[in-house]
Amino acid sequence: MPTLLIVHHTPSPHCQAMFEAVLSGATTPDIEGVRVERRAALAATAADVLAADGVLLGTPANLGYMSGALKHFFDQVYYPCLDSTRGRPFGCYVHGGNDVTGAVRAIESITTGLGWKRAAETVTVTGEPDRSDVEACWELGATLAAGLTG
Repeated sequence: MPTLLIVHHTPSPHCQAMFEAVLSGATTPDIEGVRVERRAALAATAADVLAADGVLLGTPANLGYMSGALKHFFDQVYYPCLDSTRGRPFGCYVHGGNDVTGAVRAIESITTGLGWKRAAETVTVTGEPDRSDVEACWELGATLAAGLTG
């Protein structure tokens, strides 16, 4: 059974709302045959990534960059996963107070280095997530999970 790994740093109510929507989309009963694993960014390991068939990343944008927790995750898994995970589908969501550009750019740079392939557009939200933002997160989770079934 394919596995979708959700690696997230969820320090705020806004990030929590986005994470819950992603998780709900990924685990919708309409998508069968995919196991969804979730790990806090500081707890996720290279073994988690190696065991997954797809990765969904979630982070706040802090001072124009991804969270230190997600950066730590990448630092821990980059070389152990470099050759074994090329072509792996991924998606991500980023929340920021006013700008997420630097965080998105950093994630794109690292995932490009890993050879991962974006399976859905990045969901970016500044300020409080509204209904359409939550729906976009749900769609992100569902898209990544459904992509692993075929």
